Amino acid sequence: MLNFFRIIADISHLLSIVVLIQTIKKTAQIEGISFKTQTLYAIIYFTRYLDVFMFKKQSVYNFLFKVTFMGTSIYILHLMKQCNRINPVSYNDMLSKDTFKVKYCIAFAAVMALLFHYKFTFVQLSWSFSVWLESICIIPQLFLLQKLRKADAITVHYIFLLGIYRLLYIPNWIWRYYVEVRFEKISFFAGILQTIVFSDFFYVYFTRITQGKDFQLPH
Repeated sequence: MLNFFRIIADISHLLSIVVLIQTIKKTAQIEGISFKTQTLYAIIYFTRYLDVFMFKKQSVYNFLFKVTFMGTSIYILHLMKQCNRINPVSYNDMLSKDTFKVKYCIAFAAVMALLFHYKFTFVQLSWSFSVWLESICIIPQLFLLQKLRKADAITVHYIFLLGIYRLLYIPNWIWRYYVEVRFEKISFFAGILQTIVFSDFFYVYFTRITQGKDFQLPH
């Protein structure tokens, strides 16, 4: 049976990537965009979608989305690196503010993967690691916005679409539990954690952006 929650979530995820790519290409700078969060996303996709390289049988839908997410994650990092050549002053200034220590995110995901997994195999541990890492990988981006105090509307919309993508995956797993009699505990609880991480951002987004005000995080 068609799962509309997953489809809408995947479309929201894809739209967030399109918005980010177009923003970088149009402005030729990474103002308000965390290079560290984008690096974490690349790590997430390549550790989660190992089955692409193992040529395992899967639906065309899944395969296309997996390849798209992996490819665009590398492309985004490439575009951000190009900004260093085009606008080095702005690039270096943003990197100097993008200071969250991602080793804590990676360590958290690694520990959670060792504690919560379905099988103690490389593929399953990598998948669990990617799920837990995705639940907190937006933190460097939110930390950067906190330091800048405000962000361009396009950057904010990109983060909002990412949040909607993860938020919709919670009803997606509830749907699969009742319709497919399948419950992914790790994905479900990691999704709740990520929604909590996004909660403050969502509040500011709806109270400011939807009212036509500039996006500014509270002190």
